[in-house]
Amino acid sequence: MFDSIGWGEILVLIVAGLFILGPERLPEAAAWMGRTVRKVRDFATGARQQLRDEVGTDFEEFRQPIQDLRNLRNFDPRQAVTQHLFDGDPDPLGLNNINGTDSPGGNGQANGGAGSTTPHHVEPLKAGEKPPVDPDAT
Repeated sequence: MFDSIGWGEILVLIVAGLFILGPERLPEAAAWMGRTVRKVRDFATGARQQLRDEVGTDFEEFRQPIQDLRNLRNFDPRQAVTQHLFDGDPDPLGLNNINGTDSPGGNGQANGGAGSTTPHHVEPLKAGEKPPVDPDAT
């Protein structure tokens, strides 16, 4: 609900509240606000539970389309294509370990095994230097 409010905005509200209410009434106002938010949250939870009790098993049928709409809101085309084409593998071509490094927290070896054929460290090319030619590639 308050995802778009950052710490800067909260600080501005606190400073504005301090100037408007004064330091002696600000703690009382903050406590009132906390109680009000708690009451609203309890009311929403009670209403949801009452709806669930009255509707019964049909509640899941009504809830499923709403959940599908939420999933569409969080739709990521890259993730959908990866899931569809590569069965969810985030690195289907193995390009993340191209420099001989493993995932964060790894031991620096590709695929982490002692039998790995990938070099431990690959030096980057210097200016004007050409990449080595693989004799097996021709």
